[in-house]
Amino acid sequence: MDRPEKEREPLPPIWEAPDALWAMIEPILAEHDPPKRGPKRIDQRRALDAVIFRMLSGCQWNRLPKEYPDDSSVHRTFQRWVKLGIFDRIWAMVREACEDLGGCDWEWQAADTSMGKARMGGTSSGACVDHDSDPHIALIRDERRDRRKTHRPRRW
Repeated sequence: MDRPEKEREPLPPIWEAPDALWAMIEPILAEHDPPKRGPKRIDQRRALDAVIFRMLSGCQWNRLPKEYPDDSSVHRTFQRWVKLGIFDRIWAMVREACEDLGGCDWEWQAADTSMGKARMGGTSSGACVDHDSDPHIALIRDERRDRRKTHRPRRW
């Protein structure tokens, strides 16, 4: 005998700001980015949702889904918010709320990065390397130069 499955309400998308978060962000926008005279601005909440979607998905600005405002308006709003320091203020507010809940241990943090090969070498200290005096680099450079001289483009 099978158990009946429970009807679960679907979770909200992670790229839409919940009402509680928007209630904390809206005063920051009202104080630091108030509407001015001129053309009517796009809805700030939808712009924030579009920015969150863009940052999470990594899509291009002109590939935002149609449910969001115009891509150039969202990008312009994003640039204005960066210039005004809106995201720094939002981060400070979220961090403070997290500390009030005792939810973050700021003593230990980790950053996730991707490792890549240093193409022209380097030092562990990050100091600049004089590539002209390195015989290995000079040899590679000479080989590339010779290859370019012998390479002839095909004619179709």
